Amino acid sequence: MHLAAHFPGVNATTVWADPRSRSQIDFSSFVHLARTAERGKFDFFFLAEGLRLREHNGRIHDLDVVGRPESLTVLNALAAVTERLGLAATVNATFNEPYELARRLATLDHLSAGRAAWNVVTSSDAFTGENFRRGGYLDRADRYTRAAEFVATARELWDSWTPGGESRPFAHEGEQFTISGEFTVPRSPQGHPVVIQAGDSSEGREFAASAADIIFTRHGTLEAGRDFYADVKARLAAYGRQPDDLKIMPGVTVVTGDTDAEAQERAYEIRRQQVSPQNAILAAEQLWGRDLSAYDPDGPLPEIDPVLDSGLVKGRVLHGDPFGVVARWRAVAEAKGLSLRQTVIETTTRQSFIGSPQTVAAELTAFVDERAADGFILVPHLTPGGLDDFVDRVVPLLQESGAFRSEYSGSTLRSHLGLAEPVWKG
Repeated sequence: MHLAAHFPGVNATTVWADPRSRSQIDFSSFVHLARTAERGKFDFFFLAEGLRLREHNGRIHDLDVVGRPESLTVLNALAAVTERLGLAATVNATFNEPYELARRLATLDHLSAGRAAWNVVTSSDAFTGENFRRGGYLDRADRYTRAAEFVATARELWDSWTPGGESRPFAHEGEQFTISGEFTVPRSPQGHPVVIQAGDSSEGREFAASAADIIFTRHGTLEAGRDFYADVKARLAAYGRQPDDLKIMPGVTVVTGDTDAEAQERAYEIRRQQVSPQNAILAAEQLWGRDLSAYDPDGPLPEIDPVLDSGLVKGRVLHGDPFGVVARWRAVAEAKGLSLRQTVIETTTRQSFIGSPQTVAAELTAFVDERAADGFILVPHLTPGGLDDFVDRVVPLLQESGAFRSEYSGSTLRSHLGLAEPVWKG
């Protein structure tokens, strides 16, 4: 089993009202979570990225994170206070250039002695693109085309130094990039930084099968996980790759208690904290595309229809057809007699694994044994101590059963993941 830690704060799972919640900017928060993950022998530490502050009804979305340091800078600093933990940064392939980003990633790989990873993301969001010279809009298909050539070009740059330390000129000419010169950073300790792809769409799955070492995904049930696992692994052969060449690691949340019943109670209380009355209205506004501030969060769902592309919410991706999602919400609310807030809690914030440490360890192991995942990226609800309980109570059980390592066997992230060093293609 592979395990990674996601630093919380850029999604609706984070509970800022909890008195144990701390800064998402202060370096001590990053150090705490990273050192906890390394104490638990995790494979890597994972940072998300936001390139523009999200807006809601013309104002900064004040219930979301409104500030986060640049990921690679944070990870370079963490390299000095950790020894074995992999360090993964989310960096956008739409708004960067291969030479500059390949150099920054190679630098992190050297400073960390081979522990760097790049989570490749794309954007077709013109709102985010307004922060960049290009204007920022790419059609959905074009963003993956650019990303694929971006990754291939970065690998050409990393391969322009031989394993023996000799620099050679590079030249790349393609539809997206035409560059030539000499790369400034020697080949790194693990050959190339590990490449992560986050995506569940058909395009994302194909991109991961062709170019990624890890796919960061989401699926809520064992059956859905098995279907996703089988689909993605089957795509690898077309690119001359083996099933173990790509690790499938869904993002998950975990709530534990001394008993399963206690864990269920804690999980429900966390969901109530995640969906405050104000958050419930905001979640509904994101779906309906309308100002719903006059509605009572403890009253019924709005009877009006959603408005598509209203512009009320900017910088946040809406997954699924709003009319279909609203119909599902209404069906759930009617069947269970739920208010608007209760419906949001019921449909949007259920934790992945809930139970005693023994129950959680057994369920995580079952997902891996039944080929629904190769491991998990844990998304805690507290900054920065949300991983402490899992590392103290669940990890030892996984180690005792042989499902997870007791010690690191290597020093690089590739060694943690069981990935071979890339063959030099100079």
